[in-house]
Amino acid sequence: MKCITWNVNGLRSILSKGFADFITAEAPDVVLLQETKVNPHDLDWSWLPDWHLAWNPAAKPGYSGTAILSKSQPLSISRGIGIPSHDNEGRVITAEFPSCFIVSVYTPNSQAELARLPYRLQWDAAFLAYIQSLEKRKPVLFAGDLNVAHKEIDIARPDANRRSPGFSDEERASFDQILNTGFIDVFRHFDPRPHQYSWWSYRAGARTRNIGWRLDYWLASPLLANSLLSCRIRQDITGSDHCPVTLETSLPL
Repeated sequence: MKCITWNVNGLRSILSKGFADFITAEAPDVVLLQETKVNPHDLDWSWLPDWHLAWNPAAKPGYSGTAILSKSQPLSISRGIGIPSHDNEGRVITAEFPSCFIVSVYTPNSQAELARLPYRLQWDAAFLAYIQSLEKRKPVLFAGDLNVAHKEIDIARPDANRRSPGFSDEERASFDQILNTGFIDVFRHFDPRPHQYSWWSYRAGARTRNIGWRLDYWLASPLLANSLLSCRIRQDITGSDHCPVTLETSLPL
């Protein structure tokens, strides 16, 4: 099974920048999207015949939103994590397949001056409890923009960003809690190299100079460790301020 996660920063925009050509060329089995920012029914999906498209838009038009696109029909789809105070921004959608749950997630940003950090940490704890509840039923793959650079190796300028949203000690420790439960950071499972980023500011030519952050992840239940084949950050693919991250596994869909 080949899967792709991508924060597209506006689905309507990315469709005009080669998104369909990329998906067609890659031929994945599952595509997870974040920051769709659109009513999907306003778009033409005829280029994905027979695919199953599931969406979780935010209550606020033009904001956030997640999706799962799959070649095979899921056994079930669920939206959110079952907590109304966390579920109005369209940040989580889950597809159940015979072999596993697959979850697309867009974690809240802590915002300037870490103004939303207390909420962010509450959300992190609630999301971890949610994926642990899924894991009691079958293994879980989850992916998306987790809005944290976990280690210094995951950010170009760690010293300058020590208290920036996405690199605070609190957010990094919150990510540790996911790994402490046994979930595998699949990219780092395969690739220890520095300078492997998935997001770059639009300012000051940051992408050209690779002044970036690794914010986009695939994580896998420990039971899936032997099925993991590869995970790649596709820095060669443009169209958003994030790039896609691909996962290959021997799991059947």
